[in-house]
Amino acid sequence: MELSKNFNHTEAEAKWYAHWMEKKYFNSVPDEREPYTIVMPPPNVTGVLHMGHALNNTIQDVLIRHARMHGKNACWVPGTDHASIATEAKVVQMLRERGITKASLSREEFLKYAWEWKEKYGGIILQQLRKLGCSADWDRTTFTMDDHYYKTVIKVFVDLYNKGLIYRGERMIHWDVKAKTALSDEEVIYRETNSKLYYVKYNIVEESGIGLHDLSSLQNEKIIIATVRPETILGDTAICVNPKDERYKHLVGKTALVPLINRRIPIIADDYVEMEFGTGALKITPAHDMNDYNIGKKYGLEVIDILNDDGTMSEAAQLFVGEDRFEARKKMVAALEEAKHIIKIEDYKNQVGYSERSDAVVEPRLSLQWWLSMKKLSDPALKAVLDETIKFFPPKYVNTYRYWMENIKDWCVSRQLWWGQRIPAWYDEEGNVYVAENEEEANRQRTSVNGKLKQDEDVLDTWFSSWLWPMEVFKGLSEPGNKDIQYYYPTQTLVTAPEIIFFWVARMIISGYEYKEEKPFSNVYFTGIVRDELGRKMSKSLGNSPDLLALIDKYGADAVRFGILISSPAGNDLLFDVKEESTLKQGSFFINKIWNAMKLVKMWEGRATANNQQSTGNFAVTWFEQRLNEAKLEIEKLYEQFKLSEALKTIYSLIWDDFCSWYLEWIKPGFEQPIEKEVHDKTIFFFNELMQLLHPFMPFVTEEIYHLLQEHEDDICVKQLAVNSQWSADVLQQGNLLKNVITTIRDARNKNNIKPKESIELFIQTASKETYTSFEEILKKQVNAASVAFTHENIAGSIVTTNEEDKFYIKGEQQADTAALKAELEKDLTYQKNFLQSVQKKLSNERFVQNAKPEVVELERKKQADAEARIKTLEESLKNLA
Repeated sequence: MELSKNFNHTEAEAKWYAHWMEKKYFNSVPDEREPYTIVMPPPNVTGVLHMGHALNNTIQDVLIRHARMHGKNACWVPGTDHASIATEAKVVQMLRERGITKASLSREEFLKYAWEWKEKYGGIILQQLRKLGCSADWDRTTFTMDDHYYKTVIKVFVDLYNKGLIYRGERMIHWDVKAKTALSDEEVIYRETNSKLYYVKYNIVEESGIGLHDLSSLQNEKIIIATVRPETILGDTAICVNPKDERYKHLVGKTALVPLINRRIPIIADDYVEMEFGTGALKITPAHDMNDYNIGKKYGLEVIDILNDDGTMSEAAQLFVGEDRFEARKKMVAALEEAKHIIKIEDYKNQVGYSERSDAVVEPRLSLQWWLSMKKLSDPALKAVLDETIKFFPPKYVNTYRYWMENIKDWCVSRQLWWGQRIPAWYDEEGNVYVAENEEEANRQRTSVNGKLKQDEDVLDTWFSSWLWPMEVFKGLSEPGNKDIQYYYPTQTLVTAPEIIFFWVARMIISGYEYKEEKPFSNVYFTGIVRDELGRKMSKSLGNSPDLLALIDKYGADAVRFGILISSPAGNDLLFDVKEESTLKQGSFFINKIWNAMKLVKMWEGRATANNQQSTGNFAVTWFEQRLNEAKLEIEKLYEQFKLSEALKTIYSLIWDDFCSWYLEWIKPGFEQPIEKEVHDKTIFFFNELMQLLHPFMPFVTEEIYHLLQEHEDDICVKQLAVNSQWSADVLQQGNLLKNVITTIRDARNKNNIKPKESIELFIQTASKETYTSFEEILKKQVNAASVAFTHENIAGSIVTTNEEDKFYIKGEQQADTAALKAELEKDLTYQKNFLQSVQKKLSNERFVQNAKPEVVELERKKQADAEARIKTLEESLKNLA
C-alpha cells in the first residue's frame, strides 16, 4: 500500500467520523460497566462555534474518549439551550427584515416564527462540534424546550411555589432596556467607564406657605450634590445627609427644589450617608437606584419612574419626554448650565453595569416580578463543595463559590419575553393568582367563577430550565426512577467556564440536592478564558475571534485541538495568537513528525528478518518499554488531577523525543540493512500504544495511523488501553545515561569541527564499565565511533569531555589543528570563568539568596556547578593538547 506524502486531514476526518457514527461507538445504554457521564453545557441555540466552545468541548471529548478506552460506559449528552433573550432578539431581527414588528403579532403568531427560526438555525453549533471530532451520543440530544423538559420546568416551578419558596413581589431589579426584560444580578457585567461627575446646585426654601411664584426671593441657601446621572434628577424625591454632619445640620427638615422642575423635596438625615464621600449630600431617586429605594421605603418617599421600558424618558419626567436617556442626559446638562445650576464638571471613572445578554447599560428599576427564595435551598449545595463531595479543579474557585453562596440573594426568575417556558400562574378578574401546571388545574383552584382566567405574560429565566439539566436530560424528573437516571446520575464531570459558576454550576448543585437529594456531578473542571495575544477576551465586538471552522479547514481538527489544549492549564486563561496561529502550526508539525515516523517504520517492513546477527535493538526495546510504562502511569495521574495540558505535553515529549528522536534512531538499520523482526514487531506495538495515548487529544490522525501501521479488525476509538504499573528504574537510568553521553559527545564533535561522516576513536574513563556494555553498540553507531575502548589513563592528544563522573577522550581521523583548537578552548575557558564569577557574585549576595524564590536560587547553583564542571573539562583538554 502506497502511503501519501502527508496526512490528508480533510479526507481522514470525513472518513473516520462517518465510520465511528456508523459503528455507533458514541452511543450509550445502561449495562454492567461503570458509567462515565458528562452532560454538555448546552450552548445557546443561537450559537456558532467559537474558541470558548472549542476549548470546552475538546476537553470534554478528551475525557470521554479516555474513559471509553479504559472500559467505562462513556455517555456524553449533547444539547442546546433555548436562550430566551438571545433567541427572541434573533427572531425580532428576522421579522424586521421581513417588514414585520413584534408588536403587530399575537404571542402565538410570534412563537410560530420563533420555532421556524429554531428549526432552521438552531442546530448549527451541534453540527460544527462534529467537525471538531466530538464523540457525543447525538441520539440523546436534548433541547430545553423539548416537550418533556418544558413540562418538568413548569412542574418544578409549581412545586417550589407550593413549598412557599417562590413568591411574587415588587422589588428593585436590573432592567435591560434593549431586551425589555428583567435580569438577575449575575447577568449584569460591571465595567470601569470614563464618565462625568456633575456638581449640581439645589436651592433651599423655607416652608412658609408662600406660592411658587414668590420662591425666588427665598433662594438664599443652596446645597451641592454630585451625580453621574443628571437625567435622574427629574425623579428625585429627597436629599439625604448624615445627621452628624455639621455642614448640613441646619438644613435637615427644610425643603429643597428639584432643579428645572421646582418639585419640593424634603432634606432628611440618615447614617447611610458617608460624610467624606462626594459633597456629603445625596440625591434620593427611589425608582432608579437600589440603595435609594431602600432609603425611600424607610422614610415613605414617593417613587417617580422617569423611564419607559425602552430607556426613553416617561411622562413622569416632565422634561425630554420620549427622548433616549443618554440624549436626555446631554439636554439636561445643557439646561442645567443655562439655568446656572451646574457648579463644576469633573472626569470620573466608575463601574457601570451592562447586560450580559444585550450589552446595553442596565437600569435599576422597581418592578413586579417572580422570585425564588434561595437561602434555605443553598445550604446543602454549599456543604457539598466545602466538604469536597463535589471537587473543583482548580480548587481556587471554592472560595469564589463559598462567598457567593454565603451571600446569596433571592433569584428573579421572571423575564418579560415570549420565547421560553411561560410562567404557570393565572389571574382572575379580582387579581387573585392561581399557580398550577395547566389552566385546567388553575380553574379547579379558583374561588370565583366570574370571567376567564388570564395567564401571566412572562416566561421563566433561561437558567431556571438549565439548572435541571443533569437530571432532565435523562428524564429524571419527568419519568422518575427510569433506568437511565438510576444508571447515569450523578454524572462524573462537568466542564464549564468560571464565569457561569453562579448562573449555572451553583444552581445545578442546588436543584440536584432539592430534587434527587444527591450531587449532580462529582468533579467540576473550570476552563480558562481564551484571550488574544494582547490579553483581551475574544469577542465578536473586538473582532479578535478567529473563524474556527476556517482554522479546522486549514489545519485540521487534530491540530486545532492540539493548539487549544497544549497551553490550557485548568482555570488559567489561554493566550491564542490570532495572527501567528503558532500553537496550531505546532500541532501540524507534530502530525507531520508522527506521519514521517510511520512511513519510516513501514519502510522497514520488507527488511525485517529473524536472522539479523548485527541487531542493536535489544537495549532500545527494553528501555522504551520501561519508558512507555512509566509515562502511562504519569499520564493517568495527570488525568486524575485534570491536568490535561500537562498530559498532552507528556505524550508530545514521549512521541517526539523518546520515540522519534531516540528510540527510532537507536534501532534504525544501516543503509539497505535488515532489521530484526522481533524489534520491528515491537516497534509497531509501541507505535500503536502511543497512538492510543494520543487518541483522546487527536482522534483522526491516530485512527488513520493505527490502521496504516498494520491491519486491524478493531478501531483505536474503542480499543482498550492497558496500563502496566511496573517499570525498571535501572533500565530508565541507563537510558538517560546513554542519551546524555550521546549528546555530550556530539556536542564535543561539533565544537571541535569533527564532521558527522568522520569516524572517531572513543575512550571511556569510568568506574563502572558494565554500565556501558548493554548499549555499547548503540553508542558507537550514534556518535560514529569506529571503536570504543575503556581506559584508566588520560589519552594524550585527544579531546576531553565529561558526563557527570565519567570522562570521554575523542580522537578523530584527521589530525586536529592543535593551535586553532587550543585558542578556541582558551576562549571558551575565559568565558566560563567570567560567567562563573558573575554567578558566584549573585550567590554571595545574602539579600538575593533570602528574597529570591527557592527554585531561582537552585537554578543559579546549578549554573555554578555546570560552569565548574565545564572549566575542569576545558583545563584537562588544554593539558592534553600541551
